[in-house]
Amino acid sequence: MSILLCTLNARYTHASLGLRYLLANMGDLQAQTEIVEFVIGGKTTEFAERLLARQPKIIGFGVYIWNLEETARLVALLKRIAPEVKIILGGPEVSYESAEQQIVKDADYVITGWGEVTLPKLCREILQGPQPLMKIHAGVQAQLSDLVMPYQLYSDEDIRHRTLYVEASRGCPFKCEFCLSALDKTAWPFDLDAFLAEMETLYQRGARLFKFVDRTFNLNIKTSQRIMQFFLDKLAANPADPVFAHFEVVPDHLPDGLKDSIRRFPAGTLQFEIGIQSLNPAVQTLVSRKQNNAKAAENIRWLMQESHAHLHVDLIAGLPGETVESFAAGFNQLVGIGPHEIQFGILKRLRGTPIIRHTAEFAMVYDPYPPYTIMANRDIDFPTMQRLVRFARYWDLVANSGRFANTLPVILGHEPFERFMALSDWLYQHTDATHRIALDRLAKLVGVWLQEGGMSAEAAEALLASDYAGKQGKSSEKKSSAPQRQQMHLAH
Repeated sequence: MSILLCTLNARYTHASLGLRYLLANMGDLQAQTEIVEFVIGGKTTEFAERLLARQPKIIGFGVYIWNLEETARLVALLKRIAPEVKIILGGPEVSYESAEQQIVKDADYVITGWGEVTLPKLCREILQGPQPLMKIHAGVQAQLSDLVMPYQLYSDEDIRHRTLYVEASRGCPFKCEFCLSALDKTAWPFDLDAFLAEMETLYQRGARLFKFVDRTFNLNIKTSQRIMQFFLDKLAANPADPVFAHFEVVPDHLPDGLKDSIRRFPAGTLQFEIGIQSLNPAVQTLVSRKQNNAKAAENIRWLMQESHAHLHVDLIAGLPGETVESFAAGFNQLVGIGPHEIQFGILKRLRGTPIIRHTAEFAMVYDPYPPYTIMANRDIDFPTMQRLVRFARYWDLVANSGRFANTLPVILGHEPFERFMALSDWLYQHTDATHRIALDRLAKLVGVWLQEGGMSAEAAEALLASDYAGKQGKSSEKKSSAPQRQQMHLAH
């Protein structure tokens, strides 16, 4: 193959939608182009060997926050052992602040932004001449109607074993400054009939798990209802072989027509990712986030009470102007509303995002290495931020795992944030670890903490035993990390 399209996925189950879009739109070069996907954590030399065994003339890399460092090592190695192979970079991590990055210096060419039009043009110039003069090429944004959809490029293996990422639209009209979507002018829909025809083909091939990467699935309610009706029809026709659909929705826009569709989904078939991020109006204003908090809370309550949808709600700690106390108040309010999962995230400064404008005023200090996590700011010092990082990790292990369903309410009491922070501090003092804590050990530690808080040993053991010693869990699909979700839609 003359051209290889490569990326390092966070997990094997994360099939790259971006690479498939590029391949689908290579035109007359498609026959000599191949996708090669790796998983982070492998050996750089083995990646290089497998790529060069195909004797490519061009290798294009999709570069994201989760694979930047490993991709940078791979590119550096390839340019040393096979300097004749041209390296093209694309993806959100190299689309902004490009000049300062070593990976950009090592590569031959960079495409910023959309790649479906610009990549095949650049490859033709490399292969056929005249040779490109510029290193950095601004990607041409195509009309969505001109793009070839990539879904036929999901293999039978992908359909059997991997999450199928799909998109009915691109872009986002909102301007939340911590997200790359703040740079979009609006949201652009794909032709709905053509999109649903592709979904039908995937379904007939055996696809049952569809994860929509649309940033705001419920912007156009008529479109949302038609897509949901597609899945409801499949569920009605074949209830013994259900589908599972994951959507990201804005929480304060849930009209009655959409509610009617949502309440018809049976348990285990629908998941909503709901970005709250902050319930502090002053912080929302600072980061240009428009959200009706009262309406959002009302809608989440409705979803919990009137639907079977699984709710995964996001909060971000470390935003400018957000103190520990104001974050705790929002966290406690959200716990009181009662979604199935609260994703406690720590702010990341994704390259190109407008959040950088607050750096000086709020003394925002970020890790210089991916994923560029906030280390401290004007209102939260470094040791306290580290406590919040540990809280987030233990919250995943105890609360979001679903393995302590009966024990968790006792842990949280009437002051959820304060109580869980106390548990978090205690766990760290007694383990000096936030990872690789065996489930049995974690359950025993929680039991000891409860006893130190005044519960009898018998009551603590009975409570934990009611959770089957931590052996029960949820079957809903787990999401990718926050930065990966924020960058997924820019895979193209």
